[in-house]
Amino acid sequence: MSDQSLLTEDLAQVFDGWNASKPLFTAGPASLVAENALALRPCFGRGDAEYLDSLSAVLSAISELAEQSTTVAMQGSGTSAIEVMIANFVYGSVLIVDSGYYAKRLYTIAKSRARRDSHISGIEVASWHDIDDLTQPFDWVLAVYTETSEATLVPINRLDNLVKRCGAKLALDATASIGLESDHGVADVCAFSSCKGLFGLTGAGFISFSSPPQNEVEDMIAALSTYAEKKTTGPYHAVQSLSRILPRHREFRSSVVTNKLVFLDRFRDHLIYPSDLQPLLCTALSVPLVAKDKNAILYMPRQTSAASITCHIGEVHLGLRAKGKIIDTLEVVE
Repeated sequence: MSDQSLLTEDLAQVFDGWNASKPLFTAGPASLVAENALALRPCFGRGDAEYLDSLSAVLSAISELAEQSTTVAMQGSGTSAIEVMIANFVYGSVLIVDSGYYAKRLYTIAKSRARRDSHISGIEVASWHDIDDLTQPFDWVLAVYTETSEATLVPINRLDNLVKRCGAKLALDATASIGLESDHGVADVCAFSSCKGLFGLTGAGFISFSSPPQNEVEDMIAALSTYAEKKTTGPYHAVQSLSRILPRHREFRSSVVTNKLVFLDRFRDHLIYPSDLQPLLCTALSVPLVAKDKNAILYMPRQTSAASITCHIGEVHLGLRAKGKIIDTLEVVE
């Protein structure tokens, strides 16, 4: 066995122990994976061929997951990427599909951007429950695929039908869906982060698209070209953390599927949403939960109508070995 293999095995055991000592039921980052750390190297964004090769491979893999041709990376969160996405891509009449807290955040960002420049001419809001009846023309629709605040999936086929009826383009907050749900290619552009369904370290935001943006953006921090042309320090180590994860993404994703199915079965009497509205990342219940393990971290949504929301990326480090055992620590509050 090579020294590298020994290091991988030893580090995986250490990380397994750390993850077992702090069970995570939160929305991201996922449990710590040995590959996250093993990929880290000294690096720089210019003149470093090794890093640039890694960046190219990571962006290509992410573009494939997002079903888009181009992906741009930047320092920051999913929200940072959403700010840049709206500034550069969204214009004219805009419809916000309201599905909860993070959809309302889209409205706040779009409204703020409309005050700063002339690209957005009007904003309307419609509940995700009512979008099947909308036929009014719009230039853009802004929506959240997986609404973490309510642990519900806004079906992508309904969003696809909506934009087709309205003659619009679709800008998607894919922060909680990328790497987990399918058909992101329905969107014209989507924004997300490194640490949820991609399973990387925190610190990187991404924008994936197939057609270039039309808006001219003057402020440097909001201009997509700033990041595409590497005018600022990039998310070097967050990108590196993904370089070993993404080639094995299906294995790590399988742990989320396993965890979700075990949870659905265990708490089937308390589910709020039917199967077609269930996202992989998280599940809403009509009852509160408590953890028997005092070190467990339960998810505390910023705003929700559910009694509890549990996320399913706490066993990602186990990959194909995941059996959903982490759920044994959860019980309904009596």
